[in-house]
Order: sequence, then C-alpha cells, then structure tokens
Amino acid sequence: MKNRPQYVVSFIIAETNNVLNTFRRILPRIMITFIFFFCLLCVFYSLIFLNPSFKSTQKPLGIFIRFNEENQSNTIQTTPEKTQLHHIVFGIGSSRTTWNYRKEYVKLWWKPNKMRGFVWLDKPAMSKNNQSTSIYNVTSLPEIKISSSTSRFKYTNQKGDRSGIRISRIISETVRMDLKNVRWFVMGDDDTFFVPENLVRVLRKYDHNQYYYIGSVSETHWQNHEFSYNMAYGGGGFAISYPLAKALEKIQDKCIEKYPHLYGSDDRIQACLAELGVPLTKEVGFHQFDLHGSVMGFLSAHPVAPLVSLHHLDKVQPIFPKLSRVEALRRLNKPIKLDSAGLMQQSICYDRSRGWTVSVSWGYSVQINRGILPAREMEKPITTFNDWYATGDENSFTFNTRPYHKNACQRPFFYLLSNAYVTTNRTTSDYVYDGARGSKCKWRMADPSNVRHVEVYKKPDPNLWDKSPRRNCCRVLPTSKNDTLLVDVGECREGETI
Repeated sequence: MKNRPQYVVSFIIAETNNVLNTFRRILPRIMITFIFFFCLLCVFYSLIFLNPSFKSTQKPLGIFIRFNEENQSNTIQTTPEKTQLHHIVFGIGSSRTTWNYRKEYVKLWWKPNKMRGFVWLDKPAMSKNNQSTSIYNVTSLPEIKISSSTSRFKYTNQKGDRSGIRISRIISETVRMDLKNVRWFVMGDDDTFFVPENLVRVLRKYDHNQYYYIGSVSETHWQNHEFSYNMAYGGGGFAISYPLAKALEKIQDKCIEKYPHLYGSDDRIQACLAELGVPLTKEVGFHQFDLHGSVMGFLSAHPVAPLVSLHHLDKVQPIFPKLSRVEALRRLNKPIKLDSAGLMQQSICYDRSRGWTVSVSWGYSVQINRGILPAREMEKPITTFNDWYATGDENSFTFNTRPYHKNACQRPFFYLLSNAYVTTNRTTSDYVYDGARGSKCKWRMADPSNVRHVEVYKKPDPNLWDKSPRRNCCRVLPTSKNDTLLVDVGECREGETI
C-alpha cells in the first residue's frame, strides 16, 4: 500500500508519454490535411475572381467582400443609350391613289439611313409612267409595303371608309416583322409632316419598357365629342412603346371584330388599348389640324412644347402664303437644321419707346402689335383659321383664342420667315412683312407699317426641353434703320420677366 501513490504517478506519466508519442505521429498528417484543404480553398476563390461569367452570377464571399467594396468605384458603369432616331419605326398610312403626290411631303422630313419605317399601301402604286413603285423606291423615301387583306372584318360605319381597318393593323403587321432594337412605333399619315428631332425629344421623357400611348386630340371640340377626348388622332401622329405594341398585336384582330361601327383607324386602336387599360398620354406638340383656312395665327402662338407634327396639309392653306404647300414646308427645314428645339417657340417682349408689343415665333413669324398687351393675351392664338366644321364659333376650339380684329389699329403686323443662317455662335433669322393691306390707323402713336424687316438673333439651345417648360425671353435692340426691327431671343436672365 505504501507504493500505490508512486504507482499511480508512474501510470499517469506513462500514459502521458503514450499520448504525446501518438500526437507526434499524427501531427504531420493533420498539418498536411490542413494545408491541402487550405490550398483547395485558395484555388476555389481564385476561380471565382478570375472567371467573369461565374463572378457575375455569384456574390463574393468572406475575404472578397471588402476587396469588391474597395474596388467598386473603379468598375465601369454603363448607362442605357438615350432614345435615338434608329430606335423608332414609322408606320405611314397611305393608299395607291394618294401616295404618288403625297410622297413629296414625306420626302421633306424623312432621313435616309438614319430612320426606319414603311409606307403601307392598299395596292401596288404606279408612277406617272405606269411603272411599279418598286422601280422608283429611292433612298429618299421609306420602303413600301402592301397591307394584308382585311375583307374578313365587318365594317358598318356609313360615313367612313373600311381602309380604317387596314391602317389600324399597320402596327401589328410591323410588330410581326420582328425588327431588332425597336423602342417605339410611330404612326402617321402620308400628309403628316414630322420634326424627327423633336419627336425624339418627346419620347426620351418616357420609359420605353413600359406601356405608353402618346399623342394628342383634335383642335375642334365636336371632333373630340364625336370620337373621343382619350384618343390620339392618327393624322397628327402617335407613338406606342414596344411592349405595348406587342400586347396590342396579340389581341388586335379579335378586338377589331368587336367594333365594326367605328369610323377610322385611330379610334379602333384606342378602343383596343382601352381594353388593355392604357390611357392616352397627351403631348400637345402633335397637331391633327382639324382646322380650315390659315393656321398662321396658331403657329405664331405655339404652346410651350416641342413642335412634333403637322397634319391635314392638303386642307389648310400653305403655312407661308404665295408658296405651294410643299415649298412652304421646305422653308421650315432651314430653322429645323439650325435649332429644331426652338422651332416656333413664342417669345414676348416690348418696345416701350414706341409702345409696341412684339411676339416672335422663332423660325416662322414675328408679330408687332400697337399697345402694351399682357403676355396672358399674347399667348392666345389669333383666329386666322376656322374649326373643322366651319362654324365660325370661337368656343368650338379646344384652346383659348383671341379675335382677328376688324379695327386696323388692333390688327397685328405679321412678318414671315424669309431666311435663316448661322453667324459666329448664334443664328440670324430674317422675317419680311407679309404685305397684308388694311385701313389706316388713326391712333396717335408710332406706326409699325414703316417696319419692313425683322432680324432675330438667337443662340441654339438643343437642351431646351431637358429643363422645366418656360418661354424664352426676347429684347428689342437699338438700331438706326427705320425699316428694320432687331430682336434678341434667348434664355431668360436672372430676375427677367416678360
């Protein structure tokens, strides 16, 4: 019993030595295993870091989180391209009987190699020499397509033409062509004049990945009352986003069968879009021009919005008197090339020394009015035109107007664009008195009849519509020429008012 403690101690020491010996034998194996797994881990993370396709679908883990956060600022950030002309596909409704002469309107605004679109006819048209249109389908015009038959659809409207069914299906037929990189489909007629640059400016405001139906209503109340205030009038042009066009294509033929009583193409499209729950987004720069007579008064007080389109060119008088309709529109191409964003934008200012109110519709016209008239009145178009039904009722318009006074003292002097060009870093546009005669004014004040020319200086502003809507300001400049008025137009200065 005396040797028991000594035995226990000896046993513990012996067992400890055995454990230590065993650990010494397996330690190298543990180290090797640890190193092996560590190397595998390093190889795994190296593959994540070096393989871009794997990296894009997996979130970095552990030790790489800080690395990616620190280097995130060095990653190239790509932003979607802004909407351009090549993202738009035009569908122009026409016919065999109208295309041969209305194609001259389309030539004025079509940009070969920059724009995509098609003219849709009911039958192959023939030239004056009885040659197929495909022979003279030159690059200055869009490609011609022949619409598919619509004979299977009923049409019961006694006032209209069943071609409305054919034209309404242009969007669906174009969607089925499966064109690439399309954001918007834009519809118009063969007598519609577009300002493509301003069309792009309008569409850039909207997300083309969403459902959008963009256009404007008629200028005449009775037209809207008969058809719809929620319909984009097709002649004035309208835009439908790509995903909405795809959705429309799926339902359109069945939808058309429900509405045999409707008049035209645009009300059929609106009816189908209403079934998809998509309302009209109104942009007042699309002009149906359900008007008669001279639209000079309207265009001289254009709304504060980009001018996108003009329709019914065969119905209204030439926008520049004494010229043909095509020649008059061709004259607009000069200011469009210089400053499309500012085309027909109204500026209002005063010649206080002579008591005149001056209104500039840049690139189109200038008005000189006797007296100091408030801007609130000057922004109303003068009724040089009549409504679509020729009622002569000023209440028939969907916008405020002011009368074309019989009193010679209250009538404005109109000066119309004759030329536009660039000088240094600004544009110069010349306007010439339109020559309208009237009785003499007996007011004891300066007489504008002595002014025969107006020169307007303006710096182009392509980003005008990227800012909140506001009229430019204008200033009457001093001159020694009695027969010339000089005006400067530009962005309003700090604290400047009309």
